[in-house]
Amino acid sequence: MHSAHSKSTYLLLVIVAALSASACSPLQTINVLSPSAHYSSDSDIAYGSLPRQMLDIYTPQQAKLGAPVVVFFYGGGWDNGDKHDYEFVASSLAEAGYTVVIPDYRVYPDVVFPEFVEDGALAVAWVLSNSELVSTDQTPVYLMGHSAGAHIAAMVSYDPHYLNDQAADPAAIAGFIGLSGPYDFLPLGPSYLREVFPEDIRDDSQPINHVTKTSPPTLLVHGLDDKLVESGNSTRLEKKLSELGVPVTLHLYEDIGHARVAVALSQPFEFTGDVLKDTIAFLDARTELSDGESHNSSSPD
Repeated sequence: MHSAHSKSTYLLLVIVAALSASACSPLQTINVLSPSAHYSSDSDIAYGSLPRQMLDIYTPQQAKLGAPVVVFFYGGGWDNGDKHDYEFVASSLAEAGYTVVIPDYRVYPDVVFPEFVEDGALAVAWVLSNSELVSTDQTPVYLMGHSAGAHIAAMVSYDPHYLNDQAADPAAIAGFIGLSGPYDFLPLGPSYLREVFPEDIRDDSQPINHVTKTSPPTLLVHGLDDKLVESGNSTRLEKKLSELGVPVTLHLYEDIGHARVAVALSQPFEFTGDVLKDTIAFLDARTELSDGESHNSSSPD
C-alpha cells in the first residue's frame, strides 16, 4: 500500500508540474485515469452561433433525486482552455449523482471582458431553458468554476444583468462554487491582462463589486500556497458576503497551490485535498435529496 501511494503521489507531482506549463496533455492524463462507466455524455451541443459556444453534458447513470445540475467553467487565464480536458471534473461529480455541464467560451485575443462572461451567461441561460435535455427532473442549477472560470461563474452569479440580458432569471441560480478564483484582483500589473480588462470598465470586472444581500449561497475554496491567484481574493469576498448576510463557506487549504485545487477534484487524486469532499458536502447540504433513493436516467429499473 505504501508503494502504491508513493507512485500516486509521484504521478500527481508530475501532473501538477506539467499543468503549470501545459493545459492539455496533463489534464487528458487525469481524464484517462478517471472512471467513466457511471455516466453518459452528449458532446458539442451549441448554446450559441459561434464556434466556441458549445457545451458538453454529463448525465449520471444513477442520479440522486433532486440533485442539482452543476455548470462548470474551467480556467486558463481567459486566453485558453478546452471543455474536453475537464471530463475528470464531470466524472467525480457524476459519481456523486449530479448532472454536469461544461461549456467552452470565447477567449482573448478574440474577445476581451465582458464578452467571455456574456458567453458564460448565454450557456447558463441555455441550461435553464433546456432542462428537459439536461436533466430528467426540474432541479436547481449551481455555477462552479476554477481560476478564470471561477471569475466567469462569479460574475454570472453576482451581477444579474448578464442573465437578464439573456431573458433568464438570475434567481434561478441556487449557488456559486468558486475554486481559486480572482474576485478582487485590481490593480493589474504589467501583462496581457491590461488588454483583457479594458481600463474604462475594469472596476466592473471585479465580482466582489457586484455582491448584494440577494447573492446566491457561496462556497469558496483556495489553497494558501497559491502563487497565481492569491488567497486574499477568496477571504475578501467571504468577508463581504458575510457582512451582507449571504450564506458563505470558506475553505483554505494549507500547502496547496493553484493547479492542485483543480487536480484534487479528480477521483484518482482526491487524496491530495478535500476539494471534492467539500464541494459535495456544500451541494448536498443545500439541496433536498431523497434519502437513499435514486433513479436511472437512461432507462427504468
